[in-house]
Amino acid sequence: MRGLKIILVGRIRKGFRKEAFDHYLKKVKTSTRVELVTVRDEKNGNIAWRLEKEGLGILERTDPRDYALVLDEKGKSFTSKGFALELKRREEDPGRVPCFILGGAYGLSDSVRSRADLLLSLGPMTMPHELAAVLLMEQIYRGQTIISGHPYHH
Repeated sequence: MRGLKIILVGRIRKGFRKEAFDHYLKKVKTSTRVELVTVRDEKNGNIAWRLEKEGLGILERTDPRDYALVLDEKGKSFTSKGFALELKRREEDPGRVPCFILGGAYGLSDSVRSRADLLLSLGPMTMPHELAAVLLMEQIYRGQTIISGHPYHH
């Protein structure tokens, strides 16, 4: 894979989630350039204002060349092999960079969802956004191993 971008609302601060995220990020980086971008998670204001403010921060950090894969519980679900094929398709598109976008504790604004080239679901259950980031990184790594024929995915 030539490279990808991940935009996260908030930082993965500490504990097992940070350790797991960093573990898979390191593995992904052995074969792929990863641009990790964080957007400040808003702590004050009502939920609608927070979503809009975070959404503006996300959109400011996207590029027109980004192929935006926006994580959303109502998005398309893939098997791991199907996700690997999607990664391979994104890799083969020289004009676009895969850009995974994860919202904060309250999700994403409609403006970010409308920017999506693909709404992507990790499943219908709600989970903390830090855990979603870990699952995404593991699936990106798993997808890489499927594409390369590495035995990690069995």
